[in-house]
Amino acid sequence: MTVMLDEKTLTAVDAEPRPGIFALLREDVSCVFQRDPAARTTWEVITTYPGIHALLWHRISYLLWNRNWRYAARFLSFFARMFTQIDIHPGATIGRRFFIDHGCGVVIGETAEVGNDVTLYHGVTLGGVSWNPGKRHPTLCDGVVVGAGAKILGPITVGRAARVGANSVVIQDVPDSMTVVGIPGRIVLPENLRRITQQGIDLDHHLMPDPVGKAISCLLERIAHLEKHLGVCAEAQEIPAASDCITCSETCDPAHVSVNLKRTTH
Repeated sequence: MTVMLDEKTLTAVDAEPRPGIFALLREDVSCVFQRDPAARTTWEVITTYPGIHALLWHRISYLLWNRNWRYAARFLSFFARMFTQIDIHPGATIGRRFFIDHGCGVVIGETAEVGNDVTLYHGVTLGGVSWNPGKRHPTLCDGVVVGAGAKILGPITVGRAARVGANSVVIQDVPDSMTVVGIPGRIVLPENLRRITQQGIDLDHHLMPDPVGKAISCLLERIAHLEKHLGVCAEAQEIPAASDCITCSETCDPAHVSVNLKRTTH
């Protein structure tokens, strides 16, 4: 389960001093029980959750990276990737209570910035679109939830408490508390229309609207309306029906088609 934080809570979180690495680890483990109903015991989380393992190695490699032990940091992140299938560059900035659910295939680039209480599902990429040095990876603000397989590319910002749907490709900034789906990502569901329980939980990824599917439905409805209108006009003006084939000048009458098929078989 994912807890959606309100503005007061997020502001209070920002004001908290950053704890040490072991305190961060305790927070990372405890937040799993709030967001994953399958978690049963602390020992199970520590020993079997690859997201926790990758995050622990990253926090160590991040310290080495900031102390200019660059090769040691990269080797440690490479070691963590071999066992967890999660690739986090040691230069990436990760906030508190960060949770990677399932974890397989997650990639986080060097200049990516992840805020507090962020949740990523498997297959997520926080990638860059430029080979130039400098800021080239996205920034995820506090409380963001990113669905499985989503790609967030470039130095863009995903606002607080925003949600990115599964398999979306986001290449533009996302405002606070908005939901984005599609390729490219589109804002489709404002906060006042979201299905949020009394506990502040909203994980209905499969119920998020599809803008492409909606556009196709509108086109099909419009085509049906035009065909009906053309049929009325054809009867009024006594002109050939619209069902006649324009390409081959043959009628599309089923009886005629069956006769042609018999001739072809013989």
